Parts: sequence; C-alpha cells; structure tokens
Amino acid sequence: MKVQVFVGCGLAIIANRKPRVDPTSIYLLAIPAALYLRASHVLSRRGYRIPALQSACWFAGLSAIGAALLSPLDHLGDTDLVSAHMAQHLLMMDIAAPLLVLGLRSPVYAFMLPRALLVPLARSRVVRTAFRFIRKPLVAASIFVLTMWIWHLAPAYDGALSSPVLHALQHQCFLLAGMIFWLPLLEPWHRRVPGGLWKIGYVAGTRLLTMFVGFALVATTDPIYAGFYGGRALQHGISPIDDQQMAGALMMVVDIVIMLGALIFFFMRTSQDDSLSGRDHPPMPSDITEADLEAAAARERGVAVRSSAPAGGGVELG
Repeated sequence: MKVQVFVGCGLAIIANRKPRVDPTSIYLLAIPAALYLRASHVLSRRGYRIPALQSACWFAGLSAIGAALLSPLDHLGDTDLVSAHMAQHLLMMDIAAPLLVLGLRSPVYAFMLPRALLVPLARSRVVRTAFRFIRKPLVAASIFVLTMWIWHLAPAYDGALSSPVLHALQHQCFLLAGMIFWLPLLEPWHRRVPGGLWKIGYVAGTRLLTMFVGFALVATTDPIYAGFYGGRALQHGISPIDDQQMAGALMMVVDIVIMLGALIFFFMRTSQDDSLSGRDHPPMPSDITEADLEAAAARERGVAVRSSAPAGGGVELG
C-alpha cells in the first residue's frame, strides 16, 4: 500500500511539472548525436553500414540522458526529492552508459572524431597509456565505486545541488564513470561482445560495493541530505526519510537486476564462445587481427606476381 502511494504521488508530480532545459544537455546530447551521424556518413561512403541495432543503442542511450536532464526528474531532483535525483544518476550510469558503449562498437569509435582531432589523440602516448590503464577491470571498478561513494557524501552531494557548475560536473562524472565501468565488460573494440566468467565476478563485486550507498540511505533513520532538501518532500505527500529510503531502495534494485542480468548473459555467452572455439570455423570479424590482414594482403600480392610471371621465369615467393 505504501509503495502504491509513493508511485501515485510520483506520477502526479511528473504530470504537473514542466520540463526544464539543462544546459548540460547541449553537449551531452546534441554534440554526440552529431558526431555519430557524421561517423555513420563517413563509414557509409567507405562501404560499411552500421547495424541498425547498434545505432539504436547509441540513440537510446542519448534518450536516457535526455530523460534524466530534460524531464521533470531534473527539477524535482534539484529542489525537492532525493529519489528523483537518484533516478537521474541511475539513468545515466546504468542505462545510458552501457547503451552508448554498445553504440560505439568497432569500427564506429574510430570514426567519431574528425581526423584533425583523432590523429593527434591516437598518436599520443599519454592518451594511449591512459586508455589502456582505465579499461583494466580493477581500475574501472575502482573508478566506478569511488565516483558513487564520493558524490553521495553529504558535503559533495549538497555542494553539487547548490552550484550549477558542480552539478554539471557531477552528472558528467556519473556518465563517464558508468562508461568506464562497462568498457571491460562489453569490449567495444570487438564487433561481438566476448564472454568470460570473470565478468560475472567483476559485476557482482563492483555492485555489492556500490550497494553500500543504497543500504546506507535505506538504513539511516535521519535524512542525510536535510541540509539542502529540508522538508520539501512533505509537499509531495511523503516524508524526507521515506524519500531517502525510496532512493536507496531504487539503487539497490537496479544493482540486483544488473547482477542477475550479467550472470545470465555472460554465462550463456561464455558457453557459446566455448562451443565456437571447439569447431573448425572461419574467424568472426572480431577475431581478425592486423597480422591476419597483412598476411592476406601478402597472399594477394603473391597471387598477382605468380599470375604475371612468365612460364619458367623462376619467380619464387616465400
């Protein structure tokens, strides 16, 4: 009954609020959308068409960001309700982030930036080293957990809500940390998501650590963020402590769903990979390496030389 009251109050609030434009949405929505369309155009001219599902993932991720920043959740989270602000964070970290990583799957990520920007970054030893470092599972998990813990400490949380600049930084940290967390899992440099039972442990271990934040919000008997929100939750028919507990419960439910989803998906994908590895099958596109391409090119050159060589000409290819 209590849950029904909360849901009813939430729906009524959303129906009566007008969306407010968050300036952060300009560069978290418009610029990524334009860059993706550009990459799609460049690839199509080279004869490669991005799969429809991959493009749908990218724009669904941007839609999730839009729902977080342009819907009534943004106003409610900025002024009245901890639960609305938590919903924003989860939309960006746990829904938008994995969808964006899936949308960037090879070869799209290599064509997102204009050549004038991409080439210097690709040649930078610092950038390459940093990318290799943050995509290590232990590093990615640490970044994700620390981002969640630090930003939910009362001083950081209240400070972000009190400062538009800090609030924009908070949203960007959540989205970036979410994408970093999903990199080792989804491995967008392959065209097919690889399996691996270690990924189940990676998700479970990380999510159990972030669930401490949700548990703290549920178990604490006093409102943690009363310094900013005060008693404004009462205007929406719920107490501040009930609002905080709703936020914690929402976070814990999402964590559990992600752990179960990872268990099912990566167990099945690992089984599929093992079955494929036991067969004599041609390599998938994700299995083809640079060395394979160079060998294929060398073989093609060899065929061309043989066909052009005169009979008995003594042309010998290694």
